[in-house]
Amino acid sequence: MEQKTNETASEKLQWHPAFAAALRIELEEELSRLDIREEFQLTKKPLQMDVLVVRKEDDVPVKKNIGRIFRKHNIIEYKSPDDSLSINDFYKVYGYACVYQSDTDRVMEIHPQDLTLTFVCSRFPRKFLRHLEEVRKIKARRIEEGIYYLEGDPVPMQLLIPPRLSPENNYWMQHLRGNLKRGNEIEELMKRYEEHSHSRWYQAAMDLIIRANWENVKEEKNMCEALRELFADELRESEEKGLAAGAEKKLISQVCAKLKRKICVEEIAGALEEKIEVIHTICEAAADYAPDYDVDKIYDKLKEGENRK
Repeated sequence: MEQKTNETASEKLQWHPAFAAALRIELEEELSRLDIREEFQLTKKPLQMDVLVVRKEDDVPVKKNIGRIFRKHNIIEYKSPDDSLSINDFYKVYGYACVYQSDTDRVMEIHPQDLTLTFVCSRFPRKFLRHLEEVRKIKARRIEEGIYYLEGDPVPMQLLIPPRLSPENNYWMQHLRGNLKRGNEIEELMKRYEEHSHSRWYQAAMDLIIRANWENVKEEKNMCEALRELFADELRESEEKGLAAGAEKKLISQVCAKLKRKICVEEIAGALEEKIEVIHTICEAAADYAPDYDVDKIYDKLKEGENRK
């Protein structure tokens, strides 16, 4: 019974605070130049990888070009088109791999050689690659357009540049950007989406692509029915805004016509059956464009003022 009690007491002993105290004793003469923090929180947010891909069958490799490097456990870091890949991102994701490998029930449950890292960014990260080569002796080798293997580390790594990927092999990832062109590029996108519009994966990808390219997409007159259904609310709102803009420009044009005839604000408001405040605001904006009165520029100035408010 005594032995069991001692074992229980031993299990409850808190060794870490004692170690921190002993560390301070050892470094006592230099403590004024050191900042020792116990149980230091490593990250401001919980550690969270962008994407983790686990290969279910160890002996069956991935055939797709962006996944040929994959092993059992594959960590992916994705940067949006407006974001860039920094040196800090490399160490963050490499740290993810180390934590993921070590946070298991058994030692070496995940073998380091079964891990891969994939970095995805739209801009070619020159500083990032230069640091890897100079400091870590890791060199980028181009495998095909938009795919680079980062070689020189025990953990296999690759870099993907979506805009440079082949549209034939990686159509949807290659089109995950906000600079699609009107005409053939958007028409082809609509055609491809219509064939898969029942899939929630295609819906999610298309939703983001269309929102990122909305100004160009909404100008397409031959928008496919599947897309009209997916973006019914946005199309209706766009049409309503167009009608409202037309009505406002018509009013501005009528006001400007009367300003050219030197009619005062009160008389213009009465003739057009509008509130004096509304007419006064238009006249103030129009004053900068007298005597020719550019309606579009006056409209833009009024909208700019509304946005500031």
